[in-house]
Amino acid sequence: MTYARITGIGSYLPEKVLTNKDLEKMMDTSDEWIRERTGIKRRHIAADDETTSSLGLIAARHAMEMADVTAGDLDMIIVATCTPDKVIPGTACIIQRHLGAKRCPAIDINAACSGFIYGLDQANRYLVTGGGRRALVIGAETLSRITDWHDRTTAVLFGDGAGAAVLEVSDEPGILSTHIHANGEFEDLLQTRNGVSLGFDASAGLGAFIEMNGNAVFKRAVATFDSMARETVADLDGHLEDIDWFIPHQANMRIILAAAKKLGMSMDRVIATVDEHANTSAASIPLAMDLAVRDGRIKRGDTLLIGAFGAGFTWGSAMLEF
Repeated sequence: MTYARITGIGSYLPEKVLTNKDLEKMMDTSDEWIRERTGIKRRHIAADDETTSSLGLIAARHAMEMADVTAGDLDMIIVATCTPDKVIPGTACIIQRHLGAKRCPAIDINAACSGFIYGLDQANRYLVTGGGRRALVIGAETLSRITDWHDRTTAVLFGDGAGAAVLEVSDEPGILSTHIHANGEFEDLLQTRNGVSLGFDASAGLGAFIEMNGNAVFKRAVATFDSMARETVADLDGHLEDIDWFIPHQANMRIILAAAKKLGMSMDRVIATVDEHANTSAASIPLAMDLAVRDGRIKRGDTLLIGAFGAGFTWGSAMLEF
């Protein structure tokens, strides 16, 4: 049987750090209030000369180094982002140029926080059906550029960063199952109200920043994490006890704790990094995975369950052997 297997993982966080104490000086909030409601301690902020593509490029190079592949080896590049450098060309094409990976297809996916899993799903299908032998999937975001730093209900939640994975065709088990979904009925619960065809005229009431109904998103996210995990495991006739590690989207520690409780999983088996980089949308899962691989928690042969939920609403899950 042919699989798509992760052979390299990498990540990058900007050097600039914005702590909760820093936010206390900018708005009516406190370190205690933020930690209690989100579990977040700090977030990384892209420098003025950094972009989504430059963050993604560094993460990609780290992943390619681990996988021992060159730009010429790549048969596809997918970038998951909701904060692209430009409307056109796609951020994937910009990263492709800097890597020197000529001619291979390069596309962007906007599924918000679920983007990396959407990217894995598409790369997996491309590779196992013979489209190529190696794919690079990147999740990269500069959410600070669409964050209202005067709104304490959203500003405390988001940060910038990038993560990447190299997938290669293999006879050894790799990605075992993926599921991706969406329901646009919840569009107004998590959104930015501007865009290209809507226009960017602030005087028309089209906000340039992230807006969120926090309570509604929280409830939906927890319920969805439970259903998506059980869907993935049931697809393989397995059990949650067969999972070595659960890596959820790093949005909010309360959501992660509630999801783990619903799944009956000890936090000893959950990778949580949201405290160190906040919600980095499509970058959060590969950021967490890279940290756990490099610090030795995740080892070759471990079974991973990853899951994400984001604006759209979109959601997705995947089970894989690392």
